[in-house]
Amino acid sequence: MPAYNKLVRDYIPQIIEQSGKKYTTSNLTIDEYKKELKKKAEEEWSEYKEVKTEHEAVEELADLLEVVYALAALNGATPQQLEHVRQQKADEKGGFNERVFLVEVEDQ
Repeated sequence: MPAYNKLVRDYIPQIIEQSGKKYTTSNLTIDEYKKELKKKAEEEWSEYKEVKTEHEAVEELADLLEVVYALAALNGATPQQLEHVRQQKADEKGGFNERVFLVEVEDQ
């Protein structure tokens, strides 16, 4: 039986069961959950960097967003609150739509 030892989406055990396979899971403590969510974010980001198509990119970004929402919840924020903060920062500092690349800033 292959060992995965990683955080998975909530319905994965049922999907595995429906395929006729057996599995083993455990429930994480909050501290373990935080650690594993951070690892999952890194995993999803790595997968995004390897995509070949726009469709794959959107799929991986959706996975990454799901992890971001879970991390936000651990920090006491809803997706709506997260979006509000994102919008505030965009209003104050802009987004990344203009493709501005800062080369250097002169010291005084």
